[in-house]
Amino acid sequence: MSLAGKVVLVTGAGQGIGRAIALRLARDGADIALVDINAQKIEQVAAEIVALGRRSTTFVADVSKLDQVTAAVDHTEAQLGGFDIIVNNAGIAQIAPLLEVTPQEVERVMNINVQGVIWGIQAAGKKLKGRNKPGKIINACSIAGHEGFALLGVYSATKFAVRGLTQAAAKELASFGITVNSYCPGVVGTDMWVEIDKRMAEFTGAELGATYKQYVDGIALGRAQTPEDVAGFVSYLAGPDADYMTGQSPMIDGGLVYR
Repeated sequence: MSLAGKVVLVTGAGQGIGRAIALRLARDGADIALVDINAQKIEQVAAEIVALGRRSTTFVADVSKLDQVTAAVDHTEAQLGGFDIIVNNAGIAQIAPLLEVTPQEVERVMNINVQGVIWGIQAAGKKLKGRNKPGKIINACSIAGHEGFALLGVYSATKFAVRGLTQAAAKELASFGITVNSYCPGVVGTDMWVEIDKRMAEFTGAELGATYKQYVDGIALGRAQTPEDVAGFVSYLAGPDADYMTGQSPMIDGGLVYR
C-alpha cells in the first residue's frame, strides 16, 4: 500500500468524486479526514473507511471560509496524528449564458471553486511547512480548465484559475518539498452532471439527458467517466510515483479534449 502511514484530508468528500477519492486513498493505506458541508454524508463515508481497516475523522466546513479550512487542517493533525496530503476536491457547477449570469452566481462559484482552493493551499502549505516535512497538495481542476465551454463560462474561468494557482503554488512551495498538482476530469456520471444537463436543457430547449448524451458520445473511449476513474489518477498523484511531478494539471477524460 503506497500511502501506508500517510494522513490525507479530502474536501467535498461526502459524495461523488470526493467520496471515491477518499475510499481509494484509504485502500492505498492512508488515514483519511473527510471535510464537507453535509455532516451526515461524511459520517457515512467515514464508516466505509473504518470498515476498510483505516482510521477516519470528519469535519464540517465551508471551504470558501479560510478560518474553517484552517480549522479542518488543524483538526486532521490533532485527530489522526499527522498531515501529509490535501485534496482540494470541493466544487460546484454554474450553468448560464455569460450575457445572463448574475453577480450573485459569479460570487458563489468563485468563492467555492477558486477561494476554496486558495484557502486549501494556504492552510495545508503552512501546516506542511510547520511540520518541516514534504507533502502534496492536489487540486480539482477540469477539462473546462483547458477549454472554455458554452453555458459553462464562469465555471470554466474558475477552473482556468485553478490551473494558474496550481502552477504558482508549485513554484512557491517546491523548496519546502511540497508538490502541487491538479486533476482534470471530463464528463463524470455524478449528481453534478445531472444538474448540468438539467440546467442546459432549460437554456437550450433540449430534452433531459440529451446534453449529457451529446458529451458522452464525443468521448473516444465510448463511455462516461466514473468517480473511480478519477480516484485512480488522484491515487497516482498522491503516491510516491508522482514525487517528481509538480505544477501540472493533466486531463483524464477518456479522450474528449486534447492538448
